[in-house]
Amino acid sequence: MYQEERLQAILGHLHLYKRIRVEEMCDRFGVSRDTARRDLVKLEEQGAIVRTHGGAILPLLTKDVRLYDERVRTDTEGKRLIGQTAVELIQDGDYLLMNASTTVQYAAEFLKTKDNVVVTNSIDIADLLSRRNDVAIHLLGGQLHPRQRFVYGAKAIDMLGDYQVDKLLLGTCGITPDGLTYPYEEEGHVLRAMMQHADQVIALADHTKFSKRLFFKVASLREIDVLVTDQEPDQVIAETLRQAGVDIVIVPDPLIPIEEVGSR
Repeated sequence: MYQEERLQAILGHLHLYKRIRVEEMCDRFGVSRDTARRDLVKLEEQGAIVRTHGGAILPLLTKDVRLYDERVRTDTEGKRLIGQTAVELIQDGDYLLMNASTTVQYAAEFLKTKDNVVVTNSIDIADLLSRRNDVAIHLLGGQLHPRQRFVYGAKAIDMLGDYQVDKLLLGTCGITPDGLTYPYEEEGHVLRAMMQHADQVIALADHTKFSKRLFFKVASLREIDVLVTDQEPDQVIAETLRQAGVDIVIVPDPLIPIEEVGSR
């Protein structure tokens, strides 16, 4: 087996089992300890792994953050189903908070209730909902992050202090047993304030967000009331969510009409 083939096999093992030891590499690939170590050094230089005593693990910290426009075009089917399912939890007349999230944007697109009031720091969600006559929109003021399309800063947090809403639809970037994490501290402080001013926190996250840890921790899992997702989380995260009292809602099979979800 060539080195590049081994490197791919090592990464495949890590994605399945989270860690690998030098002895496992020697047995699995029929190589010497020196060769196994050289493979790990090369993967570390590529930023693909973190070397540990006697082996390697995948990096815990995710640094690769795509632009909003790129994210809104990724895994659209999963995000669409999550958005459609999440709006089944919304009632006529609900006052809502929505953060700048591509998945929450799908929820805004499929919002079918009437007389809702929406407070948001997303210029895209505000634009989308502005085309409806039966939704009142409050766009938070402050500084605009042009690449990620959210408003943040002291002004936004100060404005949130004047509001209290029924529900927060919160798109997430990373979910681990330790809580919710985001790449931008500026946005994280706004999200913390949003959570403090909502009676119910509904997190929206597709399966790619599980076990992903980013730079800034926003909240513990106990601060979430409901998680809407497209796949069952792994056993560790699922158990932690349940111990935290979080209701997990898995989107229905795409073959089942989404209108039937709310009637179950």
